[in-house]
Amino acid sequence: MRILITGANRGLGLALAREACARGHAVLAGVRGPGSSVEQLQPLIEQYGDRVTILPIDVADENSIRYASEQAAVRFEGIDVIINSAAILLGRNQKLEQLDLEQLEQSFQTNLYGPILVLKHFLPLLRKGQRQAVINISSEAGSSAGAYGGDYSYALSKSALNMFSAQLRAELGPQGMLVHAVHPGWIRTDMGGEQAPGDAEESARGILDLAERQTTAEGGALFIDHRGVPMRL
Repeated sequence: MRILITGANRGLGLALAREACARGHAVLAGVRGPGSSVEQLQPLIEQYGDRVTILPIDVADENSIRYASEQAAVRFEGIDVIINSAAILLGRNQKLEQLDLEQLEQSFQTNLYGPILVLKHFLPLLRKGQRQAVINISSEAGSSAGAYGGDYSYALSKSALNMFSAQLRAELGPQGMLVHAVHPGWIRTDMGGEQAPGDAEESARGILDLAERQTTAEGGALFIDHRGVPMRL
């Protein structure tokens, strides 16, 4: 399979890129731009060669996404999976009275508008793939049923991402495409912190199992964890 992974140079995105390569897939590794660090991807490039393609994608910039899709279309006939992993977490401990609306806007730009624009511009390539799947990396923070009155910017943007995932499924599901919003767990990454109990590599394995359809979501649920267990919307 050819798999596009945004935010592939760090955290869960990097773990997904490693796991996908280890399984024999070709990876389009989306990184923010030419100035972004790709040092952690270098071992994959050295080991897997042209199965790894670095693709500059700033998900907060539609022109960047459009250009990346055009470059990908020149090199590939189609892609099979899109994993929207790039995300930001701002204002973690802010109370409502301290909420920075600029950070709220930035969160939506990256966590919601980014995946929307990636699908907008890469959908033509995805349509040419096989057994296509779209995996939007969400969070339990985006569960309306589990709202906890914190992480406003992150939680609201992830909740909206869940809604976008539902819309995608309604449009693409009848065409045979798999669509899920996936909570990867609280994992040890720059975002999750060292105190997190979960392992990014384990989460990546579960997410790739879903993309490969080795694991099927219980009851066909839209919002699931990395093992396919339904999450409360």
